[in-house]
Amino acid sequence: MSPPTDSKAGTVAFTHPDFTLFQIARFLIVAAIEMQAIAVGWQVYEITRRPLDLGLVGLAQFLPGILLFPISGHASDRFERRNVLTACYAGYAVCSVLLLLIARSRAHSIVSIYAVLALIGIVRSFNGTASRAILPQLVPEEHFPNAVAWNATTFQAATILGPSMGGILYALFRGPSAVYVAATLTAIGAFSSTLRIKTRPRPHTEPMTFKTLFAGLRFIWREKLILGAISLDLFAVLLGGAVALLPVYARVILHTGPWGLGLLRTAPAVGASMMAVLLVHRPLRGRAGVALLWSVAGFGIFTILFGVSRSLVLSLAALLLLGASDMISVIIRATLVQLRTPDEMRGRVTAVDMVFIGTSNEFGQFESGLTAQWFGTVPAVVLGGAGTLVVIALWAWLFPELRKAGELTATSNATDDRDLETV
Repeated sequence: MSPPTDSKAGTVAFTHPDFTLFQIARFLIVAAIEMQAIAVGWQVYEITRRPLDLGLVGLAQFLPGILLFPISGHASDRFERRNVLTACYAGYAVCSVLLLLIARSRAHSIVSIYAVLALIGIVRSFNGTASRAILPQLVPEEHFPNAVAWNATTFQAATILGPSMGGILYALFRGPSAVYVAATLTAIGAFSSTLRIKTRPRPHTEPMTFKTLFAGLRFIWREKLILGAISLDLFAVLLGGAVALLPVYARVILHTGPWGLGLLRTAPAVGASMMAVLLVHRPLRGRAGVALLWSVAGFGIFTILFGVSRSLVLSLAALLLLGASDMISVIIRATLVQLRTPDEMRGRVTAVDMVFIGTSNEFGQFESGLTAQWFGTVPAVVLGGAGTLVVIALWAWLFPELRKAGELTATSNATDDRDLETV
């Protein structure tokens, strides 16, 4: 294929129809999940009024991913990734229906909600590895950085629409049922789009053994640059995750309703989406490691600002900037991991990466809920942001490869260690 003209270089990934279909499906499924998350968070807090229970929402989704990551990663390498995705999207639709049935029963016990959330965690474990590992099969390697940026943009656009729609529907219909209906229909749309995707051929994967199950973990441990990048994200977001406490901020601190919660949850996605679009047209040039460290530092600083704010406008601005900072680190990390991993191992390596991401997100929600229960909501957020800044300093010292990382360019996919030089 001839190089794209400058006028189309920013959207070159969309010249591949299968990538476009995947982005449609990804937008729909992420919107469904985000709508559902708004309804679940508000519903649980209305029942118990305890921040700890909001943390348990994240824990219920996190634990299955920890237990299943060797199997889910191998499944994405062993089986057709498109088929894994379609099964997962069907699973998300079923989970939304179950949450709808629970809401319609008007039960005041949250145990059944946690059971469905655990099922969502199982689905997410397989979906996360397949959706990230399939990306290099949809575009040629020279277009992959552009695809990563648009993939992140699509995700953030869905996280803008999803929470907003979830909050509006919850407020209009005075309950979560309408949100779960909308999430079900949206997941079905994602399922339908994925059925039309055709992926590029890929190498055959060896049979499942104990050794192959944990090959991704060994690979990441050997590659210190990748280990440093994903572990930095793990500990920074684990400590700085304020998303779990947004229902408390919306109701108690900022005195808004479900619509305010929707705005708060949308704000990081708005900032991240704006940054992603900027990076699509103005890619990072040189010193990617330094950019990664500074972006995570920005995440910590804006977390502290959000924590101390008592103004809805200032809180939204802090969350917007927080999301923009996080997007820089997301794109750098995703590009490093995917371009430096052999295709036949991408599912297993991605599974380990997803454990790190899940730990920082879902377990981070539990950590935030627990510390809020102990110290109060505002101190928990501020201490988490400060902890993120401490992690940055430690990782800059422990992983000099991060400081030295340069251009985000493709490297050989050979499995020989000599071909896996530092970017």
